[in-house]
Amino acid sequence: MTPFDQTPCRLGEGPLWHPMLGQLFWFDILESRLYTRTAAGQHHWQFGEMVSAAAWVDQGTLLIASESALFKFDLHSGARTDLVALEADNPLNRSNDGRADPQGGFWIGTMAKDEAAGAGAIYRWYGGELRQLFPGITIPNAICFTPDGNHAHFTDTITQQVMKVALDAQGWPVGTPQVWLDLRSEDLFPDGAVVDAAGTMWLAQWGAYRVAAYDPQGRFVREVRFGAAQTSCPAFGGSDLGTLFCTSATKTLSATHLAANPDSGKVFATSPGATGQAEHRVIL
Repeated sequence: MTPFDQTPCRLGEGPLWHPMLGQLFWFDILESRLYTRTAAGQHHWQFGEMVSAAAWVDQGTLLIASESALFKFDLHSGARTDLVALEADNPLNRSNDGRADPQGGFWIGTMAKDEAAGAGAIYRWYGGELRQLFPGITIPNAICFTPDGNHAHFTDTITQQVMKVALDAQGWPVGTPQVWLDLRSEDLFPDGAVVDAAGTMWLAQWGAYRVAAYDPQGRFVREVRFGAAQTSCPAFGGSDLGTLFCTSATKTLSATHLAANPDSGKVFATSPGATGQAEHRVIL
């Protein structure tokens, strides 16, 4: 698999295809950087704290989640405008996986920097309000939404289970999340995920060198293999939304492993024969 970008990330995450700009953005959480690539080459922005996930607001603005806030970021000037604190009183935590929902909200997970059990949570920003949805999360991931906007998925990676929860008309969860996919028998760890236009989930599995596809009923369809063990999050993009991007990480990998797997930590791109959903715009 040919890398889309040659820069290895310690913890690549949060790939976002901006539909107005026609370009991919992604993060290296541990290096506090946001990357993008255009025909002119790669560009990055350096932040003073960890950043992990984003949604698009308009052609020149992203909503970015950091370890202390959700903030607007001007891609042209580099100006930051904080919207709301995100566990800013807890320096032991940081943000992790996040994604805009079909109703214009933004879901974001938090976790302990040392991965302490149950120290994080999943939140939703909508209509000027940040509301905690699910507390007691260790490693929040796989935040994604069905094409009809009626359900959300998420996981706490250490549980090895992907959950599904119904949403009301405004996108708020209704009822108790149910187990949708149980990977314990295969000893697989779900990481980031995205749902395509047909309702198939494309799920990165940490340590497994792959993104696995599951149909709307949670049945395994196929896998896409990558030259990096720690695949972290997929995203669809390209002019026809037919390109599957995937970030990866070098975190915890030995020098011996990295020498044998030189593409570890890079961003990959492939054409899996599926069409993604356009990333939803977050409404501020």
